[in-house]
Amino acid sequence: MQISITTRLEYAISQPVDVLLQIEAAMIPEQRVIDARIDLSPTEHFARVPAQACIGERIWLRTSAPLKVRYRALVEVNRMLADIATLPAVPPHLLPGETVDYLMPSRYCTSDTFHDFVESEFGALEGGARVAAICHRIAETLTYQPGSSDAFTTAADTFKSRRGVCRDYAHLMIAFVRASGIPARFASVYGLGVEPQDFHAVAEVFLDGAWHLVDATRMATADRMAKIGVGRDAADVSFLTSYGQVEMVAQTVEVSELVTA
Repeated sequence: MQISITTRLEYAISQPVDVLLQIEAAMIPEQRVIDARIDLSPTEHFARVPAQACIGERIWLRTSAPLKVRYRALVEVNRMLADIATLPAVPPHLLPGETVDYLMPSRYCTSDTFHDFVESEFGALEGGARVAAICHRIAETLTYQPGSSDAFTTAADTFKSRRGVCRDYAHLMIAFVRASGIPARFASVYGLGVEPQDFHAVAEVFLDGAWHLVDATRMATADRMAKIGVGRDAADVSFLTSYGQVEMVAQTVEVSELVTA
């Protein structure tokens, strides 16, 4: 499947500021970036650096003028799919070292506060069967409500309010899965079928020796996502982080399927 992506960002800036940008589809085996171009307004500094887990890249910018960004890409998704519910978990003592960070509580995913709840609700299930049940529970009990959360909302807040947007669904999913002794991380993606169209957030879980994307909002499936980057939670994969004052003027994300004859 080929996914066409167009992203536009515009920020007002009145004084010198450092900006960390992460909006490009990652060049990784599970997806092929056929064509890509990023255009930016003039900046004083531009440098690419590896992103978390070396999945994708971040861009360091230094500018004192209004920032305009346009990113266009065509990505072919070749991701291997599996029935999550049938996959076994990897025992903690056999986990690869690079997965261990994703077992731990993080800023937005306070998994250590959910051990008792997860065990009482899903204790009869193991591995992928438990992950699938957690995903189903979150999808059925949360209400997708734009504006119901903010940049400070944690998984614990979402658990109490029972509403949120994609990042809140992902944070709660990650917290429950980590509380089950299974590595889980936050993935920023471009997803077909996401409404309203925007940067999308999903969970990625480590089962049977590999990472698998899981969307508790049910808006996108793993074969219809172009991955941007991953992290412990949203703080690691923000599409724009500023070290200084910036003000968003405009933001649009367009994701569509390119149908070939």
